[in-house]
Amino acid sequence: QVQLVESGGGLVQAGGSLRLSCAASGRTFSNYAMGWFRQAPGKERDFVAAISIGGSTTYYAESVKGRFTISRDNAENTVSLQMNSLKPEDTAVYYCSATRNKVLTPTPRMYPYWGQGTQVTVSS
Repeated sequence: QVQLVESGGGLVQAGGSLRLSCAASGRTFSNYAMGWFRQAPGKERDFVAAISIGGSTTYYAESVKGRFTISRDNAENTVSLQMNSLKPEDTAVYYCSATRNKVLTPTPRMYPYWGQGTQVTVSS
């Protein structure tokens, strides 16, 4: 299986930027499509973005399209989420996830592997 560790969360003012990173270890990273999800207190875990095995295909939630960018570096076994124009409603714990599925999916249960999460707080 693959182990995932997120970093880069923090406190930022509305309109600011943060870059989250996820380091993978264990199985061959390039065999996995990767996703980012987020969960605010008292809410379900929501899809944010996903990227295909080779990085050529990406998929975003409507709420972040145009503001967030997902990317991956298969040589470094990392996936990143660049978040710009942040809003208070982006406040959540952000999770990195991995799946062997070839088709990108926004469904959390299709991702067997998860990191521990990193907190992102956007102040107004």
